[in-house]
Amino acid sequence: MDYETLKLIWWALIGVLLIGFAVTDGFDMGVGMLLRVIGKTDMDRRVMINTVGPHWEGNQVWFVTAGGAIFAAWPMVYAAAFSGLYTALIITLCALFFRPVGFDYRSKVDDPRWRNMWDWGLTIGGLVPPLIFGVAFGNLMLGLPFELDSLLRPSYHGSFWALLTPFALICGLLSVAMLAMHGGTWLQMKTRGLLHTRAQRVTQLCALAVIVLFLLAGIWLLLGIDGMHIVDSKPLGDKINPLMKTVAYGNSGWQANYQAFPLLWMIPVLGVLMAAATWLCSRRESPLAFVASALSITCIILTAGIALFPFVMPSSRDPNVSLTMWDATSSELTLGLMFAAAVIFIPIILLYNIWCYRKMFGRVTREYIEDNSHSSY
Repeated sequence: MDYETLKLIWWALIGVLLIGFAVTDGFDMGVGMLLRVIGKTDMDRRVMINTVGPHWEGNQVWFVTAGGAIFAAWPMVYAAAFSGLYTALIITLCALFFRPVGFDYRSKVDDPRWRNMWDWGLTIGGLVPPLIFGVAFGNLMLGLPFELDSLLRPSYHGSFWALLTPFALICGLLSVAMLAMHGGTWLQMKTRGLLHTRAQRVTQLCALAVIVLFLLAGIWLLLGIDGMHIVDSKPLGDKINPLMKTVAYGNSGWQANYQAFPLLWMIPVLGVLMAAATWLCSRRESPLAFVASALSITCIILTAGIALFPFVMPSSRDPNVSLTMWDATSSELTLGLMFAAAVIFIPIILLYNIWCYRKMFGRVTREYIEDNSHSSY
């Protein structure tokens, strides 16, 4: 397998890991952010937490694996992102810290103040990471203010507050709406009574929000944001680095792949249609709402990935040093060894996830929590 093929494979595999994280960990983050919205009583919130109780820890493996894969496959991207976006990443990690502690300790003390505190912690842990991830994707479309010196050392010239531009915030809200919709479909499958009805209403509202925000972001991207395209570079077979290319801005930059392969336009179209299908299936009480929601999230992430390709981390300060999946990767040996490990372990992870979800369609009720109060979250 040649070097260029390995680079392309790892671009696709990292995309699979990010989508896997959004689809699996996404619904329990969605449940977390809805905890204080539709959970009106302590029992409501306890039922909601226990719908994701068996799965939330395993779901986070996708996030950890994706981070490790980026570090190993795209070390320059990892270095530039974790130095330049340090504040945003620390806020994300601090928000994520609330999740394991909140799940494990919330019901250890039968005190309303104690439980309310951890309910807010779980809400923050479900809301903040999707918001920041969405803002990060929005800023990738705008370009990040970093540059590389002759030794390929990155230097970042922006601030955390500079990331919060209107377009990036729309992408952040889209990310929040997607996962809230996904969490709502999960709760609709797993609960009964008033909680089920509230989850159904939130799901339909969030599905409409996803459609509106996705269309708004897409129109803004097409009409108001210049994308990048490579106008000159070394042959792909050479050992190249990010300094060995010329990049230009152009209105068609982020549309270039779609213009070259018109069938790719079906992916953003499906992103909208699947969100609409989520609304319809939720209204009809169909468990296919969860499937449609997962497909909508997948298509929306793919839309952004295909628009950026081959860029991974564009630079607004010096477009010529933008990091791409061709010139910011590890060595051929590293990618080959990682690919061999992925061929072995990714199927194992998938099979394990399927086994864990074999009873996912059972519902959690108030009676179940009362009968298993000492073993439930």
